[in-house]
This record gives sequence, structure tokens and C-alpha cells, in this order.
Amino acid sequence: MPVLAEETSVYPDDLLDAPQDADAWEAETPMRRWWVLSTKSRQEKALVRELLRFEIPFYLPLAKTGRIHRGRLVCAHVPLFTGYVFLYGTEEERVRSLTTNRIARVLAVGDGDRLRSELGQIDKLIASGAPMTLESRLAAGRRVRVRRGPLAGLEGTVHKRRGRTRLLVSIDFLQQGSSVEIDDFLLEPID
Repeated sequence: MPVLAEETSVYPDDLLDAPQDADAWEAETPMRRWWVLSTKSRQEKALVRELLRFEIPFYLPLAKTGRIHRGRLVCAHVPLFTGYVFLYGTEEERVRSLTTNRIARVLAVGDGDRLRSELGQIDKLIASGAPMTLESRLAAGRRVRVRRGPLAGLEGTVHKRRGRTRLLVSIDFLQQGSSVEIDDFLLEPID
């Protein structure tokens, strides 16, 4: 079974970077805002291929998974949040994305800066290569920040599972997130 190469998950590459000068960045993209596209079943990658063709900015968090198929390890890149693609565009680009016929619903985002920050943290978590677990319907816990290591600077909620400490990085808008096992000594509480 052929293994496909990893596809583009973010366009443009600096979409999730924190702007150095927020006012200048807002002046550069005055009419753009964040939208969450709820896709039809198993249409996430096909949708982002079309958004890339239209040059519409998007983010699709992809997680690397491995499974055994006919005695061989097969790796795949699957959407972390099944059924969701994050679009950063104008009203015209949102309408253009609807012409793909791959979208079931469009959700407007009230706090775009917060969503950008949360997506940036998810992207950093994915880039770390640490094994992740998808978390849904989040429960309240203690907010922490990672002090050092490859995940330094990430903020999330700490919780325990099977006696192990996990850092949960969430997208509050979707009430979903991803968690990774982490040592307690790497964490500091956020007051």
C-alpha cells in the first residue's frame, strides 16, 4: 500500500506566527477574520487542496499516526480535529470556499487573536513529535506553562490519567484539544 507524502497543513507558512507588530499586521489584513469550516465527512484534506489552489489562508492540524497493515508499519497524517478546517479570510474567500461543496457549516469566530494563539500552540505540540491523545469536552483543571524543553512556552491545563501527568492544549472554541504526557518538574502554574 503506497504511503502518501505529508500534505500542506498551513497556508501561508507564517499564518500562525504571532505578529511582532499587531497594529501593522491588522492594517495589512483589515478585512480578514477567522472562520471554522465544518466539513462533510472525510473531506478535510480535499478541502485544503482546493483552498490552496484558490490561495486562501487555512490551517488543518495533521497528526502523524502509525498502524500495522499486512505486517508492515504504515504511517499516515490524519486531521487532529476530525471534520474541522480553520480558514483565515475575507467574506469573499469564505463564499469562494463554499463553492467547493465540501463544507457542511461555517462557524464565525468571535476572538480571532485567541484562536490564532491556541492554534499556534497546537501546531507547536504537533511539531514536537510527542505522542498525542485527542481530548474532547474539556474539564476544568489547573492552568500551567511549560518552563523548558521542546514544548517550552506552551500553556495548557494539567490533568492526570492513569497516574501520569498530561498537558492538555485546547481549542476552546471547539471544546476539543490534544494532550501529551509530561513530567511535573517541567511545569509552572499560571497565576
